[in-house]
Amino acid sequence: MSKTLTVAIIQTELIWENPEANRKNIEQKVHTIKGADLIVLPEMFTSGFTMNATSVAETMNGETIHWLKQLAKEKQMAITGSLVVTENKHYYNRLVFVEPSGQVTSYDKRHTFTLAGEHKVYKAGEKKVVFDYKGWKICPLICYDLRFPVWARNSEDYDLLIYVANWPKIRISAWDNLLKARAIENMSYCIGVNRVGLDGNNYEYTGHSAAYDVLGNRIDTIPENREAIDIVTLEKDHINRYREKLGFLKDRDSFNLEV
Repeated sequence: MSKTLTVAIIQTELIWENPEANRKNIEQKVHTIKGADLIVLPEMFTSGFTMNATSVAETMNGETIHWLKQLAKEKQMAITGSLVVTENKHYYNRLVFVEPSGQVTSYDKRHTFTLAGEHKVYKAGEKKVVFDYKGWKICPLICYDLRFPVWARNSEDYDLLIYVANWPKIRISAWDNLLKARAIENMSYCIGVNRVGLDGNNYEYTGHSAAYDVLGNRIDTIPENREAIDIVTLEKDHINRYREKLGFLKDRDSFNLEV
């Protein structure tokens, strides 16, 4: 078990529906990172937030997964982000968490973004995922999931909540406030990674990637509206100290979640 977890956040532009170009761009950035345990990429990092799934979808045995495995092994760092995956005649907005060992954990976006018609193209996930990496319990979620606190509720005593996103400028204040709220209410570190630039639908993204501690204090130094890489170190002692001192999670409500 590691007492610390060092996370590299990559806030980047995404080339519209061009997996090869995006892999090349991201790989160049990954090779500049030193000393991290985990690298976090945005939502749909190979394509941008597209509803044209047929043009960019890959399988779990496709080029991007092989590339992630090779990169994770080479850097000895886990890498996570979401991409368009086709499986059993369905399309999924799927987050993959690829470890240096080659192990892959996946999570399918539960709350598809109906405002953009995502629910008409992508099949919604049915399972919340919490897993262990280096002794840290991690819960990965995707973009629109951020608006649904019940889905994120910390019933599993996880240590880190991750959101990967393509969250547009027009609603960025909601992103800022909800990320902080999820950290506070779940007494968990919360990291949100968003893209920058314009997409193929001319929507603008200004980043606002951020990392919060269990009290809702921001611990990153990521600038807005441009590409950036920042590294933050999370501490188990910080989680344990405040959960024991304040005890808010002990008073949480019990409930059964239907999906």
